[in-house]
Amino acid sequence: MASKFPEAINRLQKNIFVCRNCKTKLRAPSLKVAQGKVSCRKCSTKKLRPKRKK
Repeated sequence: MASKFPEAINRLQKNIFVCRNCKTKLRAPSLKVAQGKVSCRKCSTKKLRPKRKK
C-alpha cells in the first residue's frame, strides 16, 4: 500500500466542494462557501458540501 503524504492529501482534498444538486466538483475557499458567496458553475445553486474523504 502506498503511504499518504500531506502534499497529495492537500491536492486531492483541500478546498474541493461538491454540488448537492448536480454533483459537480469545484475548488473554492471554505470561508467563502460558508458565507454563501460561491455557487455551482453548472446549475447556479449555493448548496455545496465538502468532498468525501476516503
